[in-house]
Amino acid sequence: MAHQGTMEFEGLVLENLPNAMFKIQLSDGRILLGTLSGKMRMNHIRVLIGDKVELNIDKYGGRARITRRF
Repeated sequence: MAHQGTMEFEGLVLENLPNAMFKIQLSDGRILLGTLSGKMRMNHIRVLIGDKVELNIDKYGGRARITRRF
């Protein structure tokens, strides 16, 4: 379930960065920084380069929160 005021997108992981941060390319070509959601960290779900992920972006276009790995 998305947080209030966020939009859901799908993207492709381009690069792993320190502190569970990722560079993600959306289907429209934009590149964003994203972090893992708390549930994904708690359950030790790994996200690798090339994975397709679902993410929530706040309405201001800041950092994304990765909520699911396909």
